[in-house]
Amino acid sequence: MTTRRTPSGRLKRVLVVDDHPMMRYGLKRFLDDSGDFVVCGEAGDATGALSEIERASPDLILLDISLRGRSGLDLLKDLRARFSDIPVLVHSMHDETVFAERVFRAGARGYLMKQEAGDHLATALRTVLRGEVYLSDKIKSGGATSGAARSIRANGKQTPIASLTHREFEVFRLIGRGFSGKEIAGQLHLSQKTIDAHREHMKAKLRVHSSTELNLLAVRWAACEQEP
Repeated sequence: MTTRRTPSGRLKRVLVVDDHPMMRYGLKRFLDDSGDFVVCGEAGDATGALSEIERASPDLILLDISLRGRSGLDLLKDLRARFSDIPVLVHSMHDETVFAERVFRAGARGYLMKQEAGDHLATALRTVLRGEVYLSDKIKSGGATSGAARSIRANGKQTPIASLTHREFEVFRLIGRGFSGKEIAGQLHLSQKTIDAHREHMKAKLRVHSSTELNLLAVRWAACEQEP
């Protein structure tokens, strides 16, 4: 394989943050074989990511927002505050029309779904490293302004839903899809007590006074999410 060096003659250093070891392994193989990039470190959670940044000094962070413990979206906010000079490309299984707006607002420079082919990943990485923002064709064509994003914005202003943390947002989405507290706890690898705490925080932020009102709001939001 012909190695394509950057103008400085150095491969760009990428830190991979993903809680699935096999995904990290696959990304490392792909990036190390690309000729443009080298994986300088990897982490499976937010704490490990912050430690690896200090150790490895990456040029770019490739981040999955679905992490155990602190979410990737909360980690993004830390990165923007502490390492604002390091660009972040989010690489996620979640639908970009639902999450891209939150990700960009938290400080990411690009959003790529994991279903995309490897050449899209390489293009996204190069775009972000040039100091540009990577947007998929779907987002460019206006797909991200439908459904869920409409419920986050109201005449250009944020609604209370936008104030939810990423983990609260995940719980809110699952409530709207009809999952019980126990089922949500199982899916997110959290305790029932933690889910109950998230529900209380959401009620305060969304200005509802009962679990019934919260459930109804979540169901209505989920219906908006399915709109074309």
